[in-house]
Amino acid sequence: MKFRFEFLFLLLLFFPLCLRGQEVFGVFLEVENMPIQDVSYFLSKERAAGQADSSLKQILSKGFLQAKILEKAGQDTLVYQVVSGPLYSWSELKLSSVPEEFLEAKGRPGEEYTAPYLWIEELLDFAEDKGLPFAEVKIDSVQIHGTKLAGKIDFQPGPLITWDSLSLAGNVKTRTTYIQLLSGLEVGRPFSQRRLEESTKLLQKSPYFSLSGLPEVRFQQQKAKPVFSLQERRLNVFDGVVGFLPNENEPGKLLVTGQVDLQLYHLGGKGRDISLQWQRLNVQSQALDLKYKESFIFRSPLDASVQFSLLRQDSSFVNRSFVLDFGYRVSESGYLNFFTRRQAGDLLEQPEFDLEKLPAAIDYRWNQYGIGGEWNLLDDLRFPRKGWRLSGEFSAGNKRILENTGIPEDLYEGLTESSTQIQGRVEVEKHIFLKPAWGMWIRGSGGIIDNPNLFLNELFRIGGLNSIRGFNEKFFFARHYGFVNFEQRLFFGQNSYLMVFGDFGVLDNPYFSPQKDTPFSFGSGINLDTEGGLFSFVFALGKSNVQPLSFEYARVHFGYLARF
Repeated sequence: MKFRFEFLFLLLLFFPLCLRGQEVFGVFLEVENMPIQDVSYFLSKERAAGQADSSLKQILSKGFLQAKILEKAGQDTLVYQVVSGPLYSWSELKLSSVPEEFLEAKGRPGEEYTAPYLWIEELLDFAEDKGLPFAEVKIDSVQIHGTKLAGKIDFQPGPLITWDSLSLAGNVKTRTTYIQLLSGLEVGRPFSQRRLEESTKLLQKSPYFSLSGLPEVRFQQQKAKPVFSLQERRLNVFDGVVGFLPNENEPGKLLVTGQVDLQLYHLGGKGRDISLQWQRLNVQSQALDLKYKESFIFRSPLDASVQFSLLRQDSSFVNRSFVLDFGYRVSESGYLNFFTRRQAGDLLEQPEFDLEKLPAAIDYRWNQYGIGGEWNLLDDLRFPRKGWRLSGEFSAGNKRILENTGIPEDLYEGLTESSTQIQGRVEVEKHIFLKPAWGMWIRGSGGIIDNPNLFLNELFRIGGLNSIRGFNEKFFFARHYGFVNFEQRLFFGQNSYLMVFGDFGVLDNPYFSPQKDTPFSFGSGINLDTEGGLFSFVFALGKSNVQPLSFEYARVHFGYLARF
């Protein structure tokens, strides 16, 4: 070690010759029984002294209690030698009043010099989660025998603190009872710093509001009263979209389609949502969706929702669906739901009597029970820039086929009237933040429905602005499907961007020939966020087995989503 130091000293001694008389300051760290840890040099004495002092504090904290700084000067040279000395450790540590629960979980501190201090930090974290935020821990009665230390760790719990009812700062419509249930901070339960931090993250992810700052906690009479500052969002939506499509019944003319979307959120300040959506898909086809959601029913952790959907497919058939759903938030990012769904399909026109086989659509009733879930790690629920989201559902139930009086009975022979039918869907999306003005969005979605006797009006309906663009809404029927959306986004505002996209899909329809289809589409568009709402415009070209790639079949969608 002596030779090594002398070599470095000579190096620093002659180095100034290269700098033509400029003074040089060197710092190196010498740890006992170990190679030199660090060597550096400076042209400023203050910087060199600061580095030496920093190195000294670092090795002192590791247990080299006799560490010191030696200075050796030469012509135009000053060397700071940080010498560690021997390493100290603990030979004995007595414990006083430490909770048995903590000892069972963590055990006693180790013999390394830093072990008791890390152990004390864990003990204080444990105390904060057990209603003891004012607990104190100290090491006293320290004795030194050579390089061995002995002492006692004394734990003082302080008063037990319990949660008081929370309050909200400012004039907001959100009810205190809703925040109390959402946060999970139960009145009368022991104070927990970890639970407060988790609640803060959970509230920050709410679609109804954001937090304008960290919560304030007021301690009084052995109670902790959290105060949250909310900034409520304009969430209610009225969306009108107009589309121009080729009129299949009158070639050369355009068909004007439309959509009305009304969404009312957080009614009464307690997480109550109502939505209505109507679509006109073509001349005779229309769709209607109604949904009502109530959060924390009867002050329980459960959410409940009901949904009714109706789809009229020209003059062929009409489908109806009723869903009753119960959901539960299992974590900050996870949500689990259980549901029952009743689907019904009926033919609208009486089939011709000279049928030789059953028609593609049929009358049926399907009662199903299922489970779904979502894992959301997006940075913002409304306008995410990074993160990902995964959702899916699976259901099974008994399907019953009804005989239509307009269809000969012998065509139903050999057909199972009642059977088990299953259905599953999954979707994952990823937002990639590349630069402040550049981002990417990728989404993959898939679904499957399985039964020995599947008919056209039971299949999935996909296509359009929210799935595979470049096609009419609900253009495709599919027994199973998968598609991927890619978007490149060029941002020119916080939530405004230009985009180019490509959509690629694979689907199976047993009633089409060929049965397998691989549609794809591409195009561009703009999303413009204004004070009153969001304006969107999308131009797309798509190709499939039944639609050629042609500007005659281009799809143009534009609309204005007004928030209030």
